[in-house]
Parts: sequence; structure tokens; C-alpha cells
Amino acid sequence: MRYYVESDGRLYLVNRDGVLDLPHLEEIPYELREVAPLRADEETVFCVPRLDAHPREWVGKDEAPTRPDVSPRVRAAVHASMPRVVVEAVCRRGSDILLVKGARGLTEGRWTLPGGFLQFGESPEEGLLREIGEEIGAEGTIRSFLGVRTKLGKHTQLHWIMLFYDVRLDGEPKPNPDEISEVRYLRSSEAARRLDDPTMAALLAGLPETDS
Repeated sequence: MRYYVESDGRLYLVNRDGVLDLPHLEEIPYELREVAPLRADEETVFCVPRLDAHPREWVGKDEAPTRPDVSPRVRAAVHASMPRVVVEAVCRRGSDILLVKGARGLTEGRWTLPGGFLQFGESPEEGLLREIGEEIGAEGTIRSFLGVRTKLGKHTQLHWIMLFYDVRLDGEPKPNPDEISEVRYLRSSEAARRLDDPTMAALLAGLPETDS
């Protein structure tokens, strides 16, 4: 077991024969709060230490991946610890909500909302409209922000930040078969049941049944 110890953007690492690496528990002289497992090369737990002062002598998180004296294990853990930001569209048609079934990637064979990863330099609104165009071949108009949700992925062990928007589609969906195998409008309650993701399902369950 390895421990990824981070505080104020700095990492507690140990020097093993000139290579900075993640510590084992007995190598950590601080009281820890374990947060969650990280998706890394081996079993690694993200931890927050209890400190009396800012750890200026620790390695900076942004600096660590580029240092030649840092182990590949540390680089993998830093990458795994970065939150992933996704944007999701709630597209309504009367009392129905549009769901899409992924053709590849994390959503292959699963019902989900239209949306995806925010790209570098995009605003959430720009990213969502791009994703709608790429996935379902339609233009859209963002009507309102519905909320933000966070989760730790059960399968991916990644930290997801999910931004939800109410979107009006301008035209009928024409899904890209490389990304989407099927699209379907369903009543809000039925859509919530079909969704593979419980965080998405909970958000839909809290929405009114009719399009205002």
C-alpha cells in the first residue's frame, strides 16, 4: 500500500536511492485522514495530513511530474488525483428528456445524458454545445444552469465534477454512430431509471416532470 499525501498543492515524498517516491504508512510522520483510493499503478490511497504549518519543503504538485528525480508511480498518482470536469445537457421535449447510449469509451452500451469532457481553454457552455454537436448532430441553446454535482467514480476511481444545464435542441438529433449508438426521449422518471450513473439519475429525479 502506498500513500499519496497532499496539502496545499504540495506532496510528501520519500527519497529512495535518489528517487522521490510515494511513502508507505510507516514512513509518514503525520496524522492522516484517508480520503479514497486513487487509480494508479498499484493500490494507492489519497490522504490529507494534519499539519501545524504550510509544508514549504515538500515537492509542488505541478512541479512533480516534470522532475527527473520523481518516480513514475508519483506521476501516475498526480494524474489520477486531478478532478475531471464534464458538462451534461438536460434536453427536454415536453415531459420527456433525451438520453443517449454510448458507442465507445466509458459510456459504451450505457444510457447517459448528452455531454462529455471539458476541453482545455473552453468555458462550460462552449464545451457543452460542442459536445451536443459532436454527439447528436444538433445545435442547441442553453437556457439555464441546473447545478453542479461531484462524485468519486465507482469503476474509474476518478474525481468527477459534473455541470448540468437545461438545453433546448434546435432540430432533431442525428447521432454520430462513432460516438452514439441510440438516442431516445423518455419521461423524466423513466429516464432517471434508465441512467447508469446514479448522480445523473438523482438530478433528473429532482426536476419537475414538465418542461417549463
